[in-house]
Amino acid sequence: MKLRNKLFISFVLVVFIPVIIIGGYLTNELRQVALEEAEKQATINMERVKERTLEVLKVPVYLADNISIDKRFIQLVNKEYQSVYDVVDAYWQYDTLKYYQDMYSSEISNIRFYMDNPTLLNNWEIIPVSKELKGKDWYQHAMNKDPTPHWLYLKDETKNNYYYLSLVRKITSSEFDTNGLLVINVNTKTLNRILSQESEPILLVDEQNDVIATNQKEFRGKKLNSILTAPEVMEGELGIFQDVTSDESKRIFVDEISLEKSDNKLRIISIISDETIVQNAQHFGKMGATVVMISVSVALIIIYYLSKLLSNRLIILTKQINQVAKGNFETSIVIDGNDEIGMLSKQLDVMVSNTRNLLAEVYESNKQKRLLERRQNEIKFKMMASQINPHFLFNCLESIRMEAHYKGEKEIARVIKLLGKLMRNSIEVGSGKIKLESEIEVIEWYLEIQKFRYDERLNYYLDIDPDTRDFLIPPLIIQPLVENSVIHGLEGNRSGGTIHVKTQLVEGGLYVEVSDNGIGITKQKLDAIIASLSEKEEKSGVRIGLRNVHQRIQLTYGARTGLSIQSIPNVGTNISFHIK
Repeated sequence: MKLRNKLFISFVLVVFIPVIIIGGYLTNELRQVALEEAEKQATINMERVKERTLEVLKVPVYLADNISIDKRFIQLVNKEYQSVYDVVDAYWQYDTLKYYQDMYSSEISNIRFYMDNPTLLNNWEIIPVSKELKGKDWYQHAMNKDPTPHWLYLKDETKNNYYYLSLVRKITSSEFDTNGLLVINVNTKTLNRILSQESEPILLVDEQNDVIATNQKEFRGKKLNSILTAPEVMEGELGIFQDVTSDESKRIFVDEISLEKSDNKLRIISIISDETIVQNAQHFGKMGATVVMISVSVALIIIYYLSKLLSNRLIILTKQINQVAKGNFETSIVIDGNDEIGMLSKQLDVMVSNTRNLLAEVYESNKQKRLLERRQNEIKFKMMASQINPHFLFNCLESIRMEAHYKGEKEIARVIKLLGKLMRNSIEVGSGKIKLESEIEVIEWYLEIQKFRYDERLNYYLDIDPDTRDFLIPPLIIQPLVENSVIHGLEGNRSGGTIHVKTQLVEGGLYVEVSDNGIGITKQKLDAIIASLSEKEEKSGVRIGLRNVHQRIQLTYGARTGLSIQSIPNVGTNISFHIK
């Protein structure tokens, strides 16, 4: 099965079907959330209305407390006046009630005080009690209660007999042994304004189911039973109820307002039609379904193009990999993009490039290895060419040594012994590495022989760091340098000179320096020698020398190594190298 088909099947099984199932579930959940949100919002709205309503209703309670302890007011309403002028003058002198009405006009609409004092005049603030008023139930009930405020929905004769939510409180004077009745109307416009901030119908209802305030004009001044039919609401229960009228079903939210310093309670009733709630829920449902369908459609389009792009890029990558598999390492595997396929193509391209470079390095390494072996074989060949019946020579040297020793020529015997060791070492030298200590021993033999030859003209000094003695090096890479210093540096100097061999560890590698204080080399000749070190072909007749050592070091330790030569005419020559 092609990758594209696998992607489509995987998409249907892993994405499409789960998205449809989850989308349906989430849509239903959104509908439930919408219903719960409507209930929650209604509760929040009612709580907000409750708080603002209580703020308004605190003002009448506060004013009633102040008036009940106002001595000037108590004296004003209890005094028996002798003339109308006295009454008018007293009213003129006392303006506190007017001040309260002006100061709190947004919370209250009227303050009036009923007093059984026939000498008073009715100025719509202070009103003498009439027989008609005494016969009213609300007046009798209020006068028979203790002096605590209670709330009634009353007509106000000073306001064209309009109904107002009113605080009614009996005010008792112990000084005059009288009782009066204080009535403070709440500003209905303010209550309606508070309720009008809500979008759904909301009512403020008293204990007699009178609609005190509402944001619906058609409900104002009506009884609750003319608006709703739910029996639980009519009976004063609190909670969420269902109300069904002839035209629609409604959800009724009922909460209670406990009034300060009073046993009376008000109710807040919020009415939300089921159609409104369902519309919101259906809106969320449709929106959820739309989002799911759009998401699935977009995902299908994207997966189609992505699968096509992925397949095409994989086909290109496969073709290029097949070229590599056939041994074509010159191919270039490059696919645009920074995704996994692009990164894979880049890594494969790097791998092919590294493989190509590795093959070249292996080829070059084998070439260098063969060249090194050839150089080593040349050394051995040239050594072997100079060896005629070595055992015969050893036997002759040993016989000469014994004869010299027998005749008391111990120095000659010692030198002959060293020469024998040197010749044997030259014959037995191999291509493997040896310890530096062995090379130094050969150098010491050679220098002792040369010292015997030149007598006092040759001195030498071996400055060997003990830590370097076990360092492994190719054979015969220091002795030829010493031989070069003796032959070319000191032979032409009648006064002789000193050979100084120094070894030390530098940066984790071996540093070797061979110096002499011989005749030195001119700059022109030194440049020619340095140039000849890198010549590949060795001229016939040239003995083993600096070039062979230089090239063997480079073949073994890399092109950056090799011999470093400094020389000053009539001062001396210094040859050094550093290997790791």
